[in-house]
Amino acid sequence: MDFDGLSVDQAPPITAPLRFFATAPLFALLAGFFILFSDAATLSSRFALQTVAITHAITIGFFSFVMFGALVQMLPVLAGVKIARVDKVSKISYALLVMGTLGMIFGLWFELSKLLLVASLLLGGGFLLLITAMLFAFRTVVHVNASIRAMITSLVFALLITFLGAHLLASYGIGKFGALHPLFANIHSVWAIFGFAGILIVGVAFHILPMFYVAPRFEPSFQRFVTPMIGAALALWLVLNLFAPSYTVVAKSLIALLFIIFALAALSKLNARRRKVSDITIWYWKSATLFMVFGALTWVANDFFDEKYSVVVSVLIGGGFIFSVMSGMLYKIVPFLVWFHLNAKGYMSIPTMNDMINKKAAKWQFALFSISLVGFTLSFFMVELLGFFALTFIISMVLLEFNIISAVLIYFKTIKTKPDFDMSMFTTKAEQ
Repeated sequence: MDFDGLSVDQAPPITAPLRFFATAPLFALLAGFFILFSDAATLSSRFALQTVAITHAITIGFFSFVMFGALVQMLPVLAGVKIARVDKVSKISYALLVMGTLGMIFGLWFELSKLLLVASLLLGGGFLLLITAMLFAFRTVVHVNASIRAMITSLVFALLITFLGAHLLASYGIGKFGALHPLFANIHSVWAIFGFAGILIVGVAFHILPMFYVAPRFEPSFQRFVTPMIGAALALWLVLNLFAPSYTVVAKSLIALLFIIFALAALSKLNARRRKVSDITIWYWKSATLFMVFGALTWVANDFFDEKYSVVVSVLIGGGFIFSVMSGMLYKIVPFLVWFHLNAKGYMSIPTMNDMINKKAAKWQFALFSISLVGFTLSFFMVELLGFFALTFIISMVLLEFNIISAVLIYFKTIKTKPDFDMSMFTTKAEQ
């Protein structure tokens, strides 16, 4: 691995990101059970309350928990910035987000208006605490590179969709919807997928692919322009939605084109990596790039079918691209964190990162997850298949949680033993 440019001495406590990582698959597992026991015909509508509940069990419960857990770890390490009182901030925001996400899911599913109002406050508070703490931390950055610029941009989009999401959820709580509710919902979903998650993945890939996979670096000109262009395209999409809705397909095509270019560039870098050994995370990254290409094309084409295939688009982009990248990175980041923090404490006789997760279980998890994605797409046309593929998804999430916890347990079991070397004399005041 290439650790060039990392500020590893500023890494936060391991529990700060791990609490988010270990919880994320549980929300996806919950979503799987809701899919299993729901009406397949109802889920074909993106605006049905059951669909909204399941979607946010995935987007908030899995995507956001993985992304914010990663940001808690990466901001000090990749950007060299320190989040003030990171452990306390992560604990408080984690608690608010867990309670808020559960409140939202069950409030929507059982139509409990008061619970939805409470959930909007909890989620809004949890996200605002994390986002503002992270944005405030960037004030100390001296050298802004492409990855840092992408992180800042994605957090700005995260801030905007937090306000939109709180408003939308409160609308469900009070049972009153304004004329702009569908537009706000559309902005919220598009900016969440492409503005927050999409831009963050692009920016992180600039550093992660060369670091973990010894892949060639993205061209400086590509890194410099792709994130601002995506942001500008998303702004154009908003303007066209407001003033010229019939022309939004132009902006959608531009957004899709930029992400397709990124996906193909990332695939090219992975294929050209110097370390040719393949593992489960390579499979996830490669499948994610392909799903992004098909998903982006379907998203644009969906305009010509009166948004009929919105659920299919969500599966291809949300599941195939974002979920795949997040799953793949969990398999890399969690073992890396365990190895790094144990080494920092003086433990040398520990498993390597590649040995911390059962490879066979990881392969089964990837296979079942991939089958689920294809199955969910087919289920839109053959609803009778949904139950079976919900089961494969549930099993894949059980395996993902098992694999993550296996690595985490190595850390907690190891620290109960005496380290090979006493590293306390090298610990700075800031780390204590």
